[in-house]
Amino acid sequence: MTLPRTVADVLSRHVSFEIESIDRMYLNVYQPRLQHTGGAAGFFVGHRGFTYASSALMAQMTEVFVADLHHFIAVHDLPLVHFAKGQRKDDVLHEYLTGHDGSEGVLSVGRAQEKTTVISSVRRRNPVTGAAYAWLVHTSALVNQFYVYCFDDDFGPFFIKFCSYFPFTARLCINGNEWAKRQVAKAGIGFTALDNGFAAVDDPVAVQAICDRLGPERIDALLRKWLRILPHPYTVADQAAGYRYEISILQAEFSLTQMLDRPVSGRIFFEQVIRDNLDIGRPDQVGLVFNRRVVTKGRFKTPGRFNTRIVTIGVIPSLHVDYKHNKIKQYHKEGRALRTETTINDTRDFGINKGLNNLPALREVGFSANRRLLRVQRISHDPITGADAFSTINNPIDVDGQHAAALRFGDPRSQALLATLLTFRLHPGGFTNRDLRIHLAGLLGADPDTWPAGRATYDLRRLRLHGLIQRIPHTHRYQITNAGLHHALFLTRVHDRLIRPQPPTSPTPTRPADHRYEPPPMPTTTRLTTSPDTQD
Repeated sequence: MTLPRTVADVLSRHVSFEIESIDRMYLNVYQPRLQHTGGAAGFFVGHRGFTYASSALMAQMTEVFVADLHHFIAVHDLPLVHFAKGQRKDDVLHEYLTGHDGSEGVLSVGRAQEKTTVISSVRRRNPVTGAAYAWLVHTSALVNQFYVYCFDDDFGPFFIKFCSYFPFTARLCINGNEWAKRQVAKAGIGFTALDNGFAAVDDPVAVQAICDRLGPERIDALLRKWLRILPHPYTVADQAAGYRYEISILQAEFSLTQMLDRPVSGRIFFEQVIRDNLDIGRPDQVGLVFNRRVVTKGRFKTPGRFNTRIVTIGVIPSLHVDYKHNKIKQYHKEGRALRTETTINDTRDFGINKGLNNLPALREVGFSANRRLLRVQRISHDPITGADAFSTINNPIDVDGQHAAALRFGDPRSQALLATLLTFRLHPGGFTNRDLRIHLAGLLGADPDTWPAGRATYDLRRLRLHGLIQRIPHTHRYQITNAGLHHALFLTRVHDRLIRPQPPTSPTPTRPADHRYEPPPMPTTTRLTTSPDTQD
């Protein structure tokens, strides 16, 4: 088997199999009715029948809940770990997982003091009568958090973190790849485990179908199951009255694991990707990968950062692309697989609410972003794409009796047209003749006001007949096609990297100094066969 030479070659010929799966999820477990002070007052006064709501009543609930937790720990003979400041809590979980027999149950409980938002009461006075009264406010406090590490028959290792103070908000952390491995084992499908995925599988299609089954219902069922097992901060009467935990998404990772035939394939991939995609974090490229409009100027400028980072741990590099609060990470996993994973830290960046029921829409965003990143990386290296782009654009074309001139590679006007198309890709409403004139004239150093509209019409006709753009029905607006995006991106990159501007012809102050440092030409003899054009 020959070695791969390009990114496209690695992805097309050296991937043994690939699996898409929800990876880690960090979920918010909260009481919807107790997220505001009015709801808290209604809980104590309207539901529990007290005359007022105060921190004293909340402290009583904390004492009961913490006592129940300690009783649960003692009855089940569980280790209670006191986390030190800065200690990695996952490392503690891995210690208790080592040698675990796979049976369902609680492994350990950890306690740490963390700052969080709670509801508390402050004393205020009536400005007229001077009488004191309790008033509920949101405040920040350093309170005990209890990490309950469990092993579930379906999900494997996970943890629930309970805040020990009202309104007792919790966090649920699961791993979708671990869930998938448990389900694949139950289905009797042979596989070899990767650290966080699959290194080999007997039936990739069946494994992918299992990964696709993880949804909101299964995650919600996991929470309900363990809330019945573990101590609960709210009584049965509270839950019957509607004070029931709900789930929202704080962070979700969506991974695509492509198992490579040899480690060298992964090294070649990253050598090519890092060299040629350092600019993929620009707003226009990030907008393409995440399929979101990015505005860099004006009143409606898109907030957030857009950049590319290369992080090297030892000798293993990873590529990070940031978009607002979200990112894509790409790395060589265990020297065996190409892992591309999108981490979404704020669902509202994509117009999606945080409720767990929106997970299907969110997974579509995450998995699509992974695929788009690989597609963009493939475009600039695929020789088939390159040959198609050259033949499509660099030759004249006749369509239904209409003739269109070629867009000659290297011609300044043709290259400016292709670069302009990449800008218009981010315009969901398309672009007009005037939009083309403004951008095209700017790239060519001309005045847009003096650029003839007929010349722009001629260019629009060329682009349309070559299949790079299409007219939006019943309008005078145009939009770039998928083929147009691929061809424009490929040819602009090739032009920028292979064809360099000629040095200025006018003398410059640094040119004489440069000539002084140039080595003299090597003498030639009759025995040399080197032509003058190749001499130093």
